[in-house]
Amino acid sequence: MTSRAPGKRVRKAPAERRNEIVATAARIGLVEGLECITLRRVADELGVQPGLVGHYFPAADELVAEAFTSATMSELDGLLPPDPDAPLHTFRRFFRLMSSTEFDDVSKLWLNARHLSRYRPLLREHVVKQELLWCRRLEQVIAAGSAAGDFSCADTWGAATRILVAIDGASAYVNTGVDQRRTPIEGMPRTVAEIELGLRRGTLATD
Repeated sequence: MTSRAPGKRVRKAPAERRNEIVATAARIGLVEGLECITLRRVADELGVQPGLVGHYFPAADELVAEAFTSATMSELDGLLPPDPDAPLHTFRRFFRLMSSTEFDDVSKLWLNARHLSRYRPLLREHVVKQELLWCRRLEQVIAAGSAAGDFSCADTWGAATRILVAIDGASAYVNTGVDQRRTPIEGMPRTVAEIELGLRRGTLATD
């Protein structure tokens, strides 16, 4: 009977290992929920000892917060790239992607994080920070479009906030009303945006 020698462990740079841990935790959070992120679970996914994960994240709450930020930052950069050079096209693309099912997992993650943030102060700090980043990114697109003459909006921050609230309101049904939400409220955030930006109804529906 022969025995198989254990594989050689690859020693990674601290920054690389930390990023790997966060990315793995983010995947778990997106698919299964933030409650499922534990040091042991992440270690099992990576094939390492829990103590290694604990070296970088002594408290699981810190890893949960970092995982949430990692996942939502990827979403933000994918939906609203910074420094847009074509604001109208950027918004059309944004609402087209938002109306698909591609980002349903992230919408569920936001609902999950907002619920848990009632009991986890560190996660609440990350949620608030990400909300502000979303508003600022929306405001940047609105301001760029207003400067270019594409939009007519005197209150860019207020408009960004109201559009984000409309998006969050529509996304609140992602867990329980996927079919029901598509027909009556699918275009609601886009319609709110068109009103806020002084655009004709349906302007943001084309790409």
